[in-house]
Amino acid sequence: MKQVILFFLFFLAALACRRPAEEPTRAVDIVKKYIRAVETMDYGTMDSLLAPGYVGYGPSYGDSVTRKTALENWKYNITHLYDSIRYTRSRQVAVTLTDGPDPGTWVSNWGEVHITYRDGNQVILWINSTYKIEKDRIVKSYTFYNEADALRQLGYVFCRPEDLKE
Repeated sequence: MKQVILFFLFFLAALACRRPAEEPTRAVDIVKKYIRAVETMDYGTMDSLLAPGYVGYGPSYGDSVTRKTALENWKYNITHLYDSIRYTRSRQVAVTLTDGPDPGTWVSNWGEVHITYRDGNQVILWINSTYKIEKDRIVKSYTFYNEADALRQLGYVFCRPEDLKE
């Protein structure tokens, strides 16, 4: 009987140390809500979902933005640059990391994103963003897409500097 009680207490202690099973599901819902805010250009919802200490990285290696800069950029782009943004083939997966340099609940989103600019130009990009979620807000993100592909679709031509010399 003593062994059964000890096993039961051990079992309860193990359960108490686990993160709630619904945490990754809530985190995915937060990312879906953020993506929907991007698509509907709902600056207020974007604002409400980014934590005060938010930092975003990418798409280039050295790129980073604070919450304030990210929101200023979105506000400008919504007002002056984008006519529409639509995610297709968008998928999410959540994982809770318990060790390593940045433990927590992370949600990866990947999809095909269709962007129409106010001048009528369009691009279609494969985008992968990974979001760290804490207390139902996005605290960190990493976003990857091919910037050169976006520029090529907008009509830019790439050439080597030596080809420009006369």
